[in-house]
Amino acid sequence: MSPIPGLDRVGLLGGGVIGGAWAARFLLNGVDVQLYDPDPEAPRKVGEVIANARRATHKLVSAQFPTEGTLTFVATPEEAATGVDFVQESAPERIEMKQELLGRASAVAGPHVVFGSSTSGLLPTLMQQGMTHPERLVVGHPFNPVYLMPLVEIVGGEQTSQAAKDRAEQVYTAIGMHPLHVRKEIDGFVADRMMEALWREALWLINDGVATASEIDDAIRFGPGLRWSFMGTLLVYRIAGGEAGMRHFMEQFGPSLKWPWSKLMDTPELTDELLETIVSQSDAQAGTATIRELEVLRDDCLISVLHGLRGVGYGAGETLARYERQLFDRVGHEVPLLTDDGPLRIYERTVPPEWGDYNGHMNDSRFFQVASESGDRLMRLVGVDEAYLAGRHSYYTVESHINFGAQAKVGDRLYATVQLLQHDPKRLHYFCVIHRADDDGVVATAEFMLLHVDTAAGKASPASDAIIAKLDELAAHHKTLPKPANASRHVGQPRA
Repeated sequence: MSPIPGLDRVGLLGGGVIGGAWAARFLLNGVDVQLYDPDPEAPRKVGEVIANARRATHKLVSAQFPTEGTLTFVATPEEAATGVDFVQESAPERIEMKQELLGRASAVAGPHVVFGSSTSGLLPTLMQQGMTHPERLVVGHPFNPVYLMPLVEIVGGEQTSQAAKDRAEQVYTAIGMHPLHVRKEIDGFVADRMMEALWREALWLINDGVATASEIDDAIRFGPGLRWSFMGTLLVYRIAGGEAGMRHFMEQFGPSLKWPWSKLMDTPELTDELLETIVSQSDAQAGTATIRELEVLRDDCLISVLHGLRGVGYGAGETLARYERQLFDRVGHEVPLLTDDGPLRIYERTVPPEWGDYNGHMNDSRFFQVASESGDRLMRLVGVDEAYLAGRHSYYTVESHINFGAQAKVGDRLYATVQLLQHDPKRLHYFCVIHRADDDGVVATAEFMLLHVDTAAGKASPASDAIIAKLDELAAHHKTLPKPANASRHVGQPRA
């Protein structure tokens, strides 16, 4: 069963670049997928996209993911839409094809099942023609790569119900995205219209010999693109107006709108010569890199930007932080507090390549990360969830100690256990052991002392009765366990 209530299984119509990435995002969130695509190569192509997504998403998100969903390829649109909780269509941008797929799939899907279309510009009113219960169709327009980019535009057609829009928002938010409701049905929606304007200018600059494809991209990626990733256009311009804000900016730069800078009302004729120029410049820009290599580079750059934004809790970084909290809560609730008579086994992770040092071993800092994230799991298990944190209470680490036992290499599967040593209303003392999964060998141990705090007041305070009750329960479970050999060990002390 999926950890997302009411979203156990989805149907996907189309498994290309976008459909395959949708499959990855749903699967990694523990949702089963039924996918229809007539391309006989679809299983291979989708498999490669999922492999990329798994690598990138686990690199992006610090929280542990739920058990991955299962992927089933089916032979018809009807099979894809049977017994599912949501349908996402990602067929090529041909209205007749989309209408046929949506018509066939909607005829068998339950009347409560909402349909999202990944179209980048077709109007939902047109796609609703021929559907059973057309009021449940929305545009759910994502951006590539779907498994990393948080934005999804929700657009309703003439018959779309508010309930369908609300359900789509609920689904997309649950899998870590940032839904944007487009107020009016319009060709190209919002983001693509903005990108189209930039694209038209780029074509003219190449056509007129002003700049090459590489130079145009440099103008964006070293300049305004860095600002756009967190503030967009209008807020950046407001800041440019100084203390007087947007009004001063418009007074100062508004007259330039009448200057003949832009050619947005026209597009250069796409002649064979212009097409060849664009293609050759793009080939030169890419060099010897394959599409898959460029995808990996793109994903890693996106991850770095998103991590940076998460550090300041702003823009897409805020979406990522919220998604990680959701994952912590979901996975934490999947695991019973008392599982057996030993320490809690609450964390698993394969050592990714970026965790390796120059010897191919896991970097020292990553052992602490595993231990710290295991502690995060413990927090969720005893009730320190998003709601508790929102109430201005949390645990802060005041002391920690790590002891290395053996090497872990890139590709090793690790698991961690946690044993509660001591607790009272204000303190929490626990011990973490990190094991290799293949032989249960101990690679490191870590010990933590945490203090419960009132985050608003900035001082220690007693934990809630519910938290204490959970810790009491865990303490009763762990009281018969022997004290770990390295517990309370100081630096330089002989090994046990």
